[in-house]
Amino acid sequence: MTQVMDPATRTSNHPEVPGEQLTDLGAALRHALDGQWAERRAQARATFPSANLLRDPDLSYPEARDWVLVRLRELVDAGFGAAGVPRNADDTADPAAAVIAFELLAHGDLSTLIKSGVQFGLFGGAVANLGTRWHHDTFLPTITSAELLGCYAMTELGHGSDVAGLETTITYIPETDEYEVHSQTPDATKAYIGNAARDGSMAVVFGQLLVHGKNQGVHAVLVPIRDENGADLPGVSTSDHGGKGGLQGIDNGRLTFARVRVPRQMLLNRYGGVDDTGRYASSIDNANRRFFTMLGTLVRGRVCIAAGGGIAARRGLSIATRYALKRHQFTAPDRPGGVLLLDYLTHQRRLIPAIARAYAIGFAQNELTEALAHIQGGGEHTEREQRQLETRAAGLKAMATRFANDTLQECREACGGAGFMAENRLVGLRADADVFATFEGDNTVLLQLVAKALLTDYKQVWGDMDRAGMVQATARMVGDTVLERTAANLLIDRLVGAAKRRPEELTLVDRGWHAYLFEERERHSLESLARRMRGANGRDFEAVNRLGAHMLFVARAHLERVTLEAFIAGIEACEGPDARRVLERLCSLFALDSISTDAAWFLEHNRISTGRAKAVDAQIDALCGELRPQALEVVEGLGIPEGWLGAAFLAD
Repeated sequence: MTQVMDPATRTSNHPEVPGEQLTDLGAALRHALDGQWAERRAQARATFPSANLLRDPDLSYPEARDWVLVRLRELVDAGFGAAGVPRNADDTADPAAAVIAFELLAHGDLSTLIKSGVQFGLFGGAVANLGTRWHHDTFLPTITSAELLGCYAMTELGHGSDVAGLETTITYIPETDEYEVHSQTPDATKAYIGNAARDGSMAVVFGQLLVHGKNQGVHAVLVPIRDENGADLPGVSTSDHGGKGGLQGIDNGRLTFARVRVPRQMLLNRYGGVDDTGRYASSIDNANRRFFTMLGTLVRGRVCIAAGGGIAARRGLSIATRYALKRHQFTAPDRPGGVLLLDYLTHQRRLIPAIARAYAIGFAQNELTEALAHIQGGGEHTEREQRQLETRAAGLKAMATRFANDTLQECREACGGAGFMAENRLVGLRADADVFATFEGDNTVLLQLVAKALLTDYKQVWGDMDRAGMVQATARMVGDTVLERTAANLLIDRLVGAAKRRPEELTLVDRGWHAYLFEERERHSLESLARRMRGANGRDFEAVNRLGAHMLFVARAHLERVTLEAFIAGIEACEGPDARRVLERLCSLFALDSISTDAAWFLEHNRISTGRAKAVDAQIDALCGELRPQALEVVEGLGIPEGWLGAAFLAD
């Protein structure tokens, strides 16, 4: 039997969500997973307006859009809409507050989440991060109050991930001191733009800035697109994408511009623009560095989408696990009333390893949010730390959203026909989270970016070295710069050092053995990729193109290692012995599941024996069995209040 916590015994660190009762262990696990943000997350849950949390799945998409706009304004009135976004030039941005608010919105309707993200994170974030004091004072008050609804017009029909190749032009007209925004070709049509089909009245438009015939690269300009009656302004053409595979409450649309003029001050010119003398000026001389600096300020979007994907997966796992704890299927001699779904080992294998990974990704998200808060919250940092944040954000976004899509499908299937009913929320979650794999960058492209970033430090050692010299130099480079340690630094060094001396003698749940194997997988695959890339010389497209699968493996190995180390750091920070024991089992399950997935690689590279590889699967079964009695507490720890799940079959 699980013990229900007496609300009177709760501490101030765990404000109660109205109507929610947690077990002691569930509360402790939730506190541990919330990590350094535990108090802020708990307070946000306690004050969140949850009465109108979930949208009726039977609404048509025009009705869904109406509902989402009303819900957005409710959130703004309650202080949750523009959380973390500065409201004027004198206000201070709070990146952690923005991510925590985004996570909280992900507990409800995902269309509302994304509309909020478009309005405040993308549109407002572009103005806040790329604009100057004039832009802040002029536009942020009405953006954060949702009086001025806007769009983030970057993606074009012909240019998705290739931002540098955008065809929209922003041409300076010296005679009138204006910019002319123009869609050069049909491929320059801005597409899939949230708020563009109906609600937006202004857009941040990204395009090539042309000044006196010279292309200064991609910049962003504010362009009004509709009048007060909702009609397109002269030169602006909007159109509606209509129904989609999910997120039906978002009015995604297309935008084209036919020589639309805007005043010079409408360019978001924090990093460059035409000055009062009519000349282009920038504080960053190098065009490539200026481009990546501008995009780097928008990294919060990827951090938020990673967080949203993680929460979506937790919601699905909470629904499916709670259902498996009440649904009986078939009888057994000692269970005439039927066997609970979660008592079947096959069902445990479907859900419990995924729960372990949800915890792992949650701990990794905590570290990513902390890095974002430090770098964008005014803390001193180096350019290298900024690049590491961008790499980590790209990688975790890809990892978390891939996990969300795979997990929500598994949860749907694990609930059988009931899982296919819209009233039980899983199909809606699955549909809405689908596009998270594409938002803020295609996942495959992002993983390639991670691999390229990991290779960057190798450039200085390629030169004319022979193979032996290059291997030695790159090995040092991996140890010194690539494998940046997380908060568990000294502990992990000690664990790995011990495991290297006798890896086959350690138990399958030895944390040092896990850390050693994860590090070896990353180290070896990265070194071999560096050798192959050097052989391709980086200029032969076909040769480099053939390395695509290897690059993806390297990126995934890196992210798995980072995530494991974040989990270890999370366990070290956990003070409650009962919660710590459960986290230890979950961490072992996450690690062994990852090793099992890549068993062929570990065998091929002589990192484990055949017998040990076979034993890994048996140990996974054993861990699932050990965690089965705490299944309810473990999903409580994921942080999704039961009353917020909204699944009809849980109310029976």
